[in-house]
Amino acid sequence: MGIEAKLRVLKERSEATEMGGGAARIEKHHASGRLTARERIAILLDEGSFTEIDRFVVHRCTSFGMDQEKIPGDGVVCGFGTIENRLVYLFAQDFTVFGGSLSETHAAKIVKIMDMALKNGAPVIGLNDSGGARIQEGVQSLAGYADIFLRNVQASGVIPQISAIMGPCAGGAVYSPAITDFICMVKNSSYMFITGPEVIRTVTHEEVSKEELGGAMTHNSISGCAQFAGADDEECLLQIRELLSFMPLNNMEEPPLKECTDDLQRCEVSLKHIVPDNPNIPYDMKEVIRAVVDDSHLFEVHEHFARNLVICFARLNGRPVGIVANQPNVLAGALDVDASIKGARFVRFCDAFNIPLVIFEDVPGFLPGVNQELGGIIRHGAKLLYAMAEATVPKITVITRKAYGGAYCVMNSRHIRGDYSMAFPAAEIAVMGPEGAVSIIHRAEMARNGNSDGHRQALVADYREKFANPYNAAELGYVDEVIDPVCTRPKLIRALEMCRNKRDSNPPRKHGNIPL
Repeated sequence: MGIEAKLRVLKERSEATEMGGGAARIEKHHASGRLTARERIAILLDEGSFTEIDRFVVHRCTSFGMDQEKIPGDGVVCGFGTIENRLVYLFAQDFTVFGGSLSETHAAKIVKIMDMALKNGAPVIGLNDSGGARIQEGVQSLAGYADIFLRNVQASGVIPQISAIMGPCAGGAVYSPAITDFICMVKNSSYMFITGPEVIRTVTHEEVSKEELGGAMTHNSISGCAQFAGADDEECLLQIRELLSFMPLNNMEEPPLKECTDDLQRCEVSLKHIVPDNPNIPYDMKEVIRAVVDDSHLFEVHEHFARNLVICFARLNGRPVGIVANQPNVLAGALDVDASIKGARFVRFCDAFNIPLVIFEDVPGFLPGVNQELGGIIRHGAKLLYAMAEATVPKITVITRKAYGGAYCVMNSRHIRGDYSMAFPAAEIAVMGPEGAVSIIHRAEMARNGNSDGHRQALVADYREKFANPYNAAELGYVDEVIDPVCTRPKLIRALEMCRNKRDSNPPRKHGNIPL
């Protein structure tokens, strides 16, 4: 056979792989509102940058008539390409081939990609759309999952790992995305769960739909298992592109710098009025963040979960930062179980990948209540404390209003290695609010005076003047600077520049024991 004939064979074989499970199955897939694996890759990566590997791999199963049905690629498209001209590795499960089920060879293709990503220091992205383990292969498919899980753990904190759930993801398959750094889902067409509605109905007699049990908004707003929800496949993939723009390729690099066209000295007059004079009136902390960051743009993470804490990526002077902020609009910004877990995971990600942290603090404390105490607020709150204290990246705090009790310590106080702390003039830094403090300190005095409202308010006013301000903390050096809110942006940019070459470390150890 001559070279021309051989090239024709290559062309024919290559074209066959691009048809996946065939035209009929592709049409059915499109009818469900989902794109094919290759269509998704085309949206995710820079145009023309994808290089596919292992496109001719087929399964080795001979049981149950499987030896009569072999499709090149075996249900997963693997390779590498670029996003904004930066290298990434990826795999995209193809639901049109055996329902995207995972076989021994399917898993081996994914493992190869993950190994390459780890060796070459680049992110790995998994586009999950699979019916689960290929039952015909039995334990071999389960072993394939375990091989993938191991790589997820080894890559954690070394290269960014992002999972997109773009169809079903059930049973043991969910644990690979769960170990990755971020999970993006598609509304109304993707779901994750350990056991499906049918099994639950049989075992516990509970009636629940797939969407209620494991849909995108269930995991974004209730379980907290996913961080993003796209309206369709394309929006989900574009979210991943933007997410990657804030992070380095690996833990040895710095986050990507972008040219800043926003005035570095910009003073935002609106910051004088966003925070109300009355400490009991809520406000939207996102307005404060937008007033400060480059081009007023923030990329929020976990938007629908534990909304009393805002976590997001943004840029200051073109440099990516991770922002952790109490949200006074929800639960007065108090920290609860879910907010603590949400914040801790985000802080640890930023620290692992050299992304500086900026904390906007307005916290009345940890949320009181029987459910919180029995739900383990002590243990879960300690996760955020541990993560913040452990982090060695630059950490800058801006106290906009309340900083009470143990929550003051947790939200990056100087005492847990915060690098620079600023406070607005109206900030209140104390063990607790004036009302509560007066009830304890002056209990006997108020009892003698009949607990009159006028006397009580006088005591509250006296306490507020003496303690509910930033100046006691500033006199002790716990707050580095009391600032005009208008100047927050230039002050933050200077503080981050000051910390740019910061070097800090933790004691030598195998690893710490975070209170999981």
